[in-house]
Amino acid sequence: MLHSTLYFLPRNCVLTTLIFGGKHGAFINMHVSLTVYQLQQEAPRPKRITCPQEMESRPKYYGREFHGMISRDYADELLAGTEGAYLIRESQRQPGTYTLALRFGHQTLNYRLFYDGKHFVGEKRFESVHDLVTDALITLYIETKAAEYIAKMTTNPIYEHLGYTSLLKDKMVHRLSRGRTEPRRVTFQRDEKISSPLVRRSALKDTPEKQCSYEKIHNFKVHTFRGPHWCEYCANFMWGLIAQGVRCSDCGLNVHKQCSKLVPSDCQPDLRRIKKVFSCDLTTLVKAHNTTRPMVVDMCIREIELRGMKSEGLYRVSGFSEHIEDVRLAFDRDGEKADISASAYADINIIAGALKLYFRDLPIPVITFDLYSKFIQAAKLPNAESRLEAIHEGLLQLPPAHYETLRYLMAHLKRVTMFEKYNLMNAENLGIVFGPTLMQPPEQNALTTLNDMRQQKLVVQLIIEHEDVLF
Repeated sequence: MLHSTLYFLPRNCVLTTLIFGGKHGAFINMHVSLTVYQLQQEAPRPKRITCPQEMESRPKYYGREFHGMISRDYADELLAGTEGAYLIRESQRQPGTYTLALRFGHQTLNYRLFYDGKHFVGEKRFESVHDLVTDALITLYIETKAAEYIAKMTTNPIYEHLGYTSLLKDKMVHRLSRGRTEPRRVTFQRDEKISSPLVRRSALKDTPEKQCSYEKIHNFKVHTFRGPHWCEYCANFMWGLIAQGVRCSDCGLNVHKQCSKLVPSDCQPDLRRIKKVFSCDLTTLVKAHNTTRPMVVDMCIREIELRGMKSEGLYRVSGFSEHIEDVRLAFDRDGEKADISASAYADINIIAGALKLYFRDLPIPVITFDLYSKFIQAAKLPNAESRLEAIHEGLLQLPPAHYETLRYLMAHLKRVTMFEKYNLMNAENLGIVFGPTLMQPPEQNALTTLNDMRQQKLVVQLIIEHEDVLF
């Protein structure tokens, strides 16, 4: 059970921070006003108004603060004159529903009270009604006394001064200088000297290309902090009893919920927080490991090209699912040290199956949800050159890590087609296999997937056939 513990520091104290530094940048000296922190200590304490008699209709998850079916006016009388006093009553208008009556600001506030294993009136859920009231009084008091202060909290953030952002930029430049290939914009032209309706000839545009970087948004989730915590964006106290703010589950950044909307997309995942390789967001994985592409893709393709290019039905023939699962577990456990050599897995179809499983399990597909319809519509265009132009425009909009991964995979699949004589896999066959693996409709509708299968196949087929032009 969560106890309603409040943490005290001397009144009028000023905090010289040691909070910010370490993993989020160099240590700095700053003075942070403890106004909000002090207000939390001054907030009214909960005072339970108990019912003098035992109520047979009392739900088992409420205590003596339950007064049965009483009117609003009578509840107001019971609470009158005592800030922080509270009770629970059954609604007269809607029997079977319950109301929390709370005295604050010399008036009685009434909230519809719910229970689903925990008590709540809004988003936060509490182990006890006492904890819920404690948190409510803190929030009400701070929002009443410091509304203007709270409104201005994010106007002068200390985030940019922590060194965290500049450190990330330095890492990014180093990473991108290790061989990152920028997407190039091309135009597809009809060559009058060639009679083919589709001419695979490209010309680079003269306009400069936009600079791409491996940006990643923070993966914020509501978090309960034990002990006093200060926001790492605005440097202000994070008030409340539970769920005082949010924490990035990938890098550990702690901020107010309202501040999370202002934090730049500069998450640098901490490897200690990345629990697995499969089913991990693609950008998160490559940033955590400081690589251009996921190591799973590089290692599997390397192994396949070493000993499997002539294997009949490559990528179409399935390996044993138990062995594919073993490969997945090996990557999740050992990362780049996973052994996928011939001595461990003689059947190359196991490695090919593991690669397909990796792409299939991505929470955001290689061809992202928000670009899915763009690629589907591109495949429906009747003109061949327009179709390639539209696909190329879609590729340029992919997140950089997704673009790099797709570029590397398509170059590999193009090489696979060069061994069609042996493996019987041409671009169309590979499109059938990889279409639904690399792109999925955002609504996960089976009927949509079925209707789009032809376009999914065609998109991948065209990218394989024209990968030297499209990337």
